Amino acid sequence: MRRAKIVLGMLGVVGVCVGAQRICAQAAERGKRVVIAASAVFDGKGNLVRDTRIVVVGGKIVGLDAGAGPVDYDLRGLTVMPGWIDAHAHITWNFGKDGKNAGMAGTSQEDAYQSASNAWVTLMAGFTTIQSPGAVNDIPLRDAIAKGLLPGPRILTAVEPLIGQGEKSGTAEEIRAFVRKQKEAGADVIKIFASQSIRQGGGMTLSQEQLNAACDEAKKQGLRTMVHAYKDAVRAATLAGCTEIEHGTLATDDDLKLMAEKGTYLDPQAGLIIENYLLHKEQYVGTPGYTEEGFAAMEKILAKNHELMRHAVKTPRLKIVFGTDAVAGAHGRNAEEFIDRVQDCGQDPMQAMMCANSIGAEAMNLGDQIGSIAPGLQADIIALDGDPLKDITAVRRVVFVMKGGIVYKNVARGAIPVYAGVQP
Repeated sequence: MRRAKIVLGMLGVVGVCVGAQRICAQAAERGKRVVIAASAVFDGKGNLVRDTRIVVVGGKIVGLDAGAGPVDYDLRGLTVMPGWIDAHAHITWNFGKDGKNAGMAGTSQEDAYQSASNAWVTLMAGFTTIQSPGAVNDIPLRDAIAKGLLPGPRILTAVEPLIGQGEKSGTAEEIRAFVRKQKEAGADVIKIFASQSIRQGGGMTLSQEQLNAACDEAKKQGLRTMVHAYKDAVRAATLAGCTEIEHGTLATDDDLKLMAEKGTYLDPQAGLIIENYLLHKEQYVGTPGYTEEGFAAMEKILAKNHELMRHAVKTPRLKIVFGTDAVAGAHGRNAEEFIDRVQDCGQDPMQAMMCANSIGAEAMNLGDQIGSIAPGLQADIIALDGDPLKDITAVRRVVFVMKGGIVYKNVARGAIPVYAGVQP
């Protein structure tokens, strides 16, 4: 088993190296015209376009023209759609040399290699944009990918999170100063912990006044807020005008209706995060924040997460995004969350795709850049070997990945088995 993990890690690093060479090879050709033939295209907004060709120039989509040619990539027989957006992943969260959870604070060369590998397998899984909130280590990885030095998804990060500790969190003005500090440090979004971990009961850790100050200051600084919130903190964060609620477990139907009224986005986790912890229990238990009691709580809370998702999809006008909270062990398996949402929670498959496309882009204020297949947007395009509307497990079979006009993956249909995990 250990040898298999080592081989998988090596493949990830090899993939990064190959991907870097591919960047160099294709960057010089980025300005050329590329034509993609497709028989089934999800436009990211809930529409299906048949028998068309996507024209890309300079890394952007310039049109959909059934008569365009010559064809550079023939994706007919596949399901084509915008690259997916994961609204909540922790890309620098790794297992250490001892195989145990090392979190996301590592600064060694090994940590850097592992994080680069995480970025590669996430991109290979079809995720061309992720939001990775709460680690200073995210910044150099974000910037390296943006400069084309490493292959990986586009990354938005929060740098340091505001961790609720009651009065110890500071006065309203001190919290405002903290928000301004994060902007100066290069944050794309402000991450706020308004609740304890669900493993500790999920109690509220910030007052209404403190939440009001944090979210108001972020708006003044032109930044969005994503709030880790359970139970009562969901309503409090919504009333504070925060942008997005993370998790939301144990929120009431009235809370969900209020979110819909206020236009607050919900990022629920339907399964992957808890399933990943349980799968890798021995690598987590005994590390900071992970106890046997905490794992017992997680086993019980999975059903509550499913229940929240079922209620959320039935709440009119509630804007739901796709986030996995992917940590060590889950990178490259982000798409499993689609399967949980559809099979365990009853979400419509096309709606699930939209959560990871146009709705996710809108939540990040990037709707004019990503999340749809339309002229003027980034050429973030993926293709699945299968139809997720008929078989949601098709999300495991990503055979084509283009990000910003550069193709990082193009394998033969049938090359990925019916069940596939991380694809290096």
